[in-house]
Amino acid sequence: MSKVYFIGAGPGDPELITIKGRKLLDNADVVIYAGSLVNPALLKGIKAAIYDSAKMTLNEIIEVVENSINKGGTVVRLHTGDTSFYSAISEQIEKLRALDIEYEVVPGVSSAMAGAAILGQELTIPEISQTVIFTRLEGRTPVPETERLSDLAKHKATMVIFLSVGMIEKVRDELLQGYSGDTPVVVIEKASWPEQRIVKGILKNIAEMVKDAGIKKTALIYVGESLKASEVSLGKESKLYDKDFEHEYRK
Repeated sequence: MSKVYFIGAGPGDPELITIKGRKLLDNADVVIYAGSLVNPALLKGIKAAIYDSAKMTLNEIIEVVENSINKGGTVVRLHTGDTSFYSAISEQIEKLRALDIEYEVVPGVSSAMAGAAILGQELTIPEISQTVIFTRLEGRTPVPETERLSDLAKHKATMVIFLSVGMIEKVRDELLQGYSGDTPVVVIEKASWPEQRIVKGILKNIAEMVKDAGIKKTALIYVGESLKASEVSLGKESKLYDKDFEHEYRK
């Protein structure tokens, strides 16, 4: 049946796409992929006609989709990372609904999760941080008034900031309205790609470190006390495996 599949391609490593996503990609008639954000290694050997959406408008994307569906084809819309945030699938889905075109979303591995894996740690640590905020700094695309970085920083939760490394000084200034200057910060450029780079510092010096490294885009900013866990023992353990903690599977 003709259908559009929105697939999260993973953060960069071509082996981090799901099995379901890989099968759909291999059998698609048309693939529209997210330009430089998706590793081109994922496209090697596929039989589909390939379109780079970096050069296309929303209407042009939908036109390619509609033409393929009308011919009985299967379309894969290949997005970077996971489809659940900053993927721009909602605006495409609205168009498909208006055209009565069937679609399905296949989740992927977010770069945020890949970055945490690269650091070798959880982003939630008992008694230190039990909340993770995914957000971005206001730029050409505005954010709601109640979700400004300076306000979110007051929670002192672990934060993963997308699409903002090019404004690192403003990020630092807004975060300092909630976090202390000694709060750990990690910037990961192109997480899981062969050329990935990691910059570790603290909030008060991270802007200079990022600028010295020449990192301007395609990077995540991690902030919070939980980041210390990849460097030192914090001595905080969950109840899950505590010998004195009973639950339905262990008495």
